[in-house]
Amino acid sequence: MKPRHRKFLLGGLVVAAALGYLIFGGLQETLVYFVTPTELREQGEHAVGRALRVGGMVETGSVLWDPRTLDLAFRLSDGVASVPVRHRGVPPDLFAEGRGAVVEGTVTADGVFQASQILAKHSEEYRPPREGEDRDALRERFKSLLKEKPAS
Repeated sequence: MKPRHRKFLLGGLVVAAALGYLIFGGLQETLVYFVTPTELREQGEHAVGRALRVGGMVETGSVLWDPRTLDLAFRLSDGVASVPVRHRGVPPDLFAEGRGAVVEGTVTADGVFQASQILAKHSEEYRPPREGEDRDALRERFKSLLKEKPAS
């Protein structure tokens, strides 16, 4: 092989290796893994500072919401373990105690999950309202999505 061809081949390999490193290194930094509260507890200190998604049920009685400061605190559970979650911002409309949620964020050194985003799970069934369908029929059909409010 001529020295000139060898230089081009070596240069091409260096460029390909650099591109591969940038692509896979960049992917590793942007990947967000989904874990349950039990898996998060098992990871311990290894989870601190890593971008993660944690899914589970919002524990009944654990939601603390301050509408003035937009601070939200609650516990997310998978039935085995639970994790305290903090978030600053308005929660999604479907967010409620006893319902499923997925939070995205990082674990702090004190073991609290600092959420940057909250995704509320909802029923997979959807059918648009029929013409003339009254509110009681809609409430019955979407009872898994509507939370009854006491009459004031």
